[in-house]
Amino acid sequence: MIKFVYLVNRVEGMEIDEFVDHHRNRHAPLFTSIPEALRYVKKYAVSHPVSAEGYPEPAYDGLTEIWFENWADHDAFFASENYRSKVNPDEAVFIDQKSIGVMVTEEREVI
Repeated sequence: MIKFVYLVNRVEGMEIDEFVDHHRNRHAPLFTSIPEALRYVKKYAVSHPVSAEGYPEPAYDGLTEIWFENWADHDAFFASENYRSKVNPDEAVFIDQKSIGVMVTEEREVI
């Protein structure tokens, strides 16, 4: 299984609570509403920082994780008309596209 981790920051001028609300309550439901999500995506999660005394301020405002069974499913999902016309345009509404950090991994559960 291939896991994609996207570290994201909010667009300039957007408050953090507005960003979190949009990510959780607008974008995530939009993402999961397209048929290709059910067909190709094995798992999808969004996360946001919480206060943690003794830890530095987070470098990012949010995190998105997307799991695919293989590269063909990844390619089919991101090439789909529904992703390109519905989901992708929404990303620019709340995500600073220039600051995205990406990591492609093969997750190995240890515990």
